[in-house]
Formats: sequence, C-alpha cells, structure tokens
Amino acid sequence: MVEVSSGLRASGIVAGYDRRSPIVRDASLVVEPGAAVGMLGPSGCGKSTLARVLALLHMPYAGSVSVDGERVVRWRFGAPREVRTRVGVLFQQPRLSVDPRLRLRDVIAEPLRATGRAGDVGERVPGLAEEVGLTPELLGRRPHEVSDGQLQRACLARALVLRPRYLVCDEMTSMLDASTTAALVGVVERYRRDEGAGLLAVSHDPLLLGRWCDRVIDYPG
Repeated sequence: MVEVSSGLRASGIVAGYDRRSPIVRDASLVVEPGAAVGMLGPSGCGKSTLARVLALLHMPYAGSVSVDGERVVRWRFGAPREVRTRVGVLFQQPRLSVDPRLRLRDVIAEPLRATGRAGDVGERVPGLAEEVGLTPELLGRRPHEVSDGQLQRACLARALVLRPRYLVCDEMTSMLDASTTAALVGVVERYRRDEGAGLLAVSHDPLLLGRWCDRVIDYPG
C-alpha cells in the first residue's frame, strides 16, 4: 500500500523566467511510487518548466513541491542530498546536458562522484552501460565521438546510477529513431518495475505516452 505522504507532489505551482509573466500557472501534479504518469502538451506550453520544478532544478515563484512527504525549501544543489538524489532527470537534448570533455563512462559516473560515492563506480557503471546498450568501446569515447542516441543512452544510465525513487523524462525520445526509443523506454520500464520507481514522462506525442503510461494528463489542463 502506498503511504499518503509518499509521492513526488507539486501543488499550485507558478513558475517561469520572468515573474511578471510566468509560463506555469497554478499547476498541480502527483507521481506516486511505481506509477507512470504522462504529461502531454504542445511545445512552449510550460510542461518542460514544470518538469524542471519537479526535478528540483527550477525554483517556482509560488506553490510547493514535496518528495515523499518532505517539502522542498531549497533547490538545485542547495536541496539536501538525500532529497535531491531521490529524483533522476533525463533531458531532451543530451548534448546540452553533459560536459563535452568527459568520456561516456565518466558521464555515467558523475553523480556518484558528486555525492561522495566514487567507490561504487566500478560496480554501477559497467552494469548500467550494458543495460542501456553501450559497449565498453563506446564508454571510452567523448560526446562528440558518438551519436545522439548513444549519448542519450549514457544520459539515461547517469539518471539511474543513484537509484532514484522518481524519474522525470522530459521529451527524452524526441531526437531518437524508433529502435532507440523502444530500447530506452524498455530500460525505464524495467527500472520502474524492478525498483518500484515513479515516472513522469513529458512529451507532445500522445501515441508514445498512451502506450507507455498508466495515465496521461493534458497540460495545460
């Protein structure tokens, strides 16, 4: 049974990049452990901004976010580590979300090193790389030496490396071909099943979300 306080919860969120003209207005959303929630909406409607708020990366002007009953009062690296690491995030454009100087193995290992768990790199990175379909040879390459699909595979492994309780996927497949999309969705679904993790999948593709998620909400709506 899911506890009442559990879940990744946003209530009354007002957010954006100009306080005088917020993109997100009075938005509320709950992602429970083990659930797959789709957020559907056209480009520019604010769904990516709301996703960043839920991923604890963007501080809202108003409203509240809680993770398993613990209200978030600080954001990004100011958030307590034990709260911040419960939410993994995967972005639409992998090349904008990685350090171009790092090899793929170090991209995956980055969260472990940042949270003082460098000793887990040898255990976690090879297994996750294999899970997402990256060969040892690809792990030695830098972002400019691999395709968008291969880099997004590394970013998915990075999002999962700390075993988050919730995963926010913001248009993660929009730049991928059909076979890579199917492979990465399969990885996320296995993780959700095995770990009981909650998923928020953001997309403008109703067919993808309809097949992937337990329920789909229209945003704005």
